[in-house]
Amino acid sequence: MSVSSTSNVSSGGSASESSARGQKKLGMMGLVALVVGSMIGGGVFDLPKNMASGAAAGAVLIGWIITAVGMIPLALAFQNLSMRKPELDAGIYSYARAGFGEFIGFNSAWGYWISAWLGNIAYATLVFSALSYFIPAFGQGNNLLSILCASVILWLIQGLTLSGARQTALVNIVVTIAKLVPLLVFIVAVIFAFHASTFVQGFWGSATAGVSFGSVMGQTKSTMLVTLWVFIGVEGAVVLSGRAANRRDIGRATVLGLLGTMVIYVLVTVMAFGVMNQAQLAGLHTPSVAYVLRDIVGPWGAALINIGLIVSVLGAWLGWTLLAAEIPYVAAKEGIFPKQLANENSHGSARASLWLTNGLIQLFLILILFASSTYETLYSMATTAILVPYLFSALYQLKTSITGDGYLSEERRGGDIAIGIIATVYALWLIYAAGLSYLLQVAILYAPGIIVFWWARRQARQQVFKPYEIVIAVFVVLVAVIALWLLAAGKISV
Repeated sequence: MSVSSTSNVSSGGSASESSARGQKKLGMMGLVALVVGSMIGGGVFDLPKNMASGAAAGAVLIGWIITAVGMIPLALAFQNLSMRKPELDAGIYSYARAGFGEFIGFNSAWGYWISAWLGNIAYATLVFSALSYFIPAFGQGNNLLSILCASVILWLIQGLTLSGARQTALVNIVVTIAKLVPLLVFIVAVIFAFHASTFVQGFWGSATAGVSFGSVMGQTKSTMLVTLWVFIGVEGAVVLSGRAANRRDIGRATVLGLLGTMVIYVLVTVMAFGVMNQAQLAGLHTPSVAYVLRDIVGPWGAALINIGLIVSVLGAWLGWTLLAAEIPYVAAKEGIFPKQLANENSHGSARASLWLTNGLIQLFLILILFASSTYETLYSMATTAILVPYLFSALYQLKTSITGDGYLSEERRGGDIAIGIIATVYALWLIYAAGLSYLLQVAILYAPGIIVFWWARRQARQQVFKPYEIVIAVFVVLVAVIALWLLAAGKISV
């Protein structure tokens, strides 16, 4: 999960279009670089531990294969919809709204927004977990000192954003180098340090060092939220259309960018299993890539990774702050969020939305002190929250390709129907793989959105709910109540 530039984080069409008009059109390689840059972020630096925590090498390989089969069609669905439905430029949640009504569209926007600011909280814990390598007092990034320092950074970013400042090209270059160079050093190191005997030890999750990791199916499920987390940002392809010299390059660049990114992710993850066994990887501190490299080359390797991670995540934190504030702002202009969130200051910044978003981030940072939530818990919740907009984008791709909406009468639609089917099945599989605990916790965050939707519809003097939407709203509230009861009873934990 990452953001490479301001144009990539805008969920509205206007920002990206205006940016495109002032920039040279991009060829194939430029488009590939943007796709890669929009995905590679902080998550990759902890992949070995996150994957090994629930899966052995064999199950990890299966997980990556499933991800490739599902993520590429999902990316192509975003790209196809951006071509077929250029008028739907208010973000990927506009697909859910166009295809399935106002309430589904609102929940898609709401879920995407939740995912964005929860992701920023995950970034905050990851930054200070990395800093703990140099200053041990930061612990796992979720203690009092970490929360205080994260809060300072949060409001510094708030002030920077309200002043109208944006990421410059120089910052973007520094961030890109900071995350790619350490990863390339790591990949070269693990290739030379790879031992086949270590790699095949407990290949399918048999007991390793006295620890059993369950069935292959269960292990594979455990990798799904991890793999999706590091690919969040693939929807950045939606805003590349206006920057492309040749629109036909967009789909090819998306596939090539995805494959290139996936090669990096697979090498970082799988090769680490040839350096340490599963139990050792699962027991590493965050970021685990640093500690694997330290085992190979010594302390300087861990320092290099941690410095690269800190710079990379701080850049991504700024980018996703812009995105998180942009979502309610654009949605308010579209009339599906309360109109107050469309308020902006004299610099053109989404003032009201930014205050609300960062206020919630501050609240949850404080709650971390009591819940002791780690980076892994936070990214899992952020990933679960984004499943709704991804699912309904895939369903809208399937719907338009079946009905021919946006197609010429003589156009063949078989390939696009297949893309829609695979992307939809993959999104449903992700919901199943997320597990009941995270789905219940995210339902608690979705339930207050019903009040916000009611407020926005009343402001617009529109019917609030259609009959089927009432059923959905009641179901979400019931699930949220059950989740709260389970939390209070200690049956699930944050």
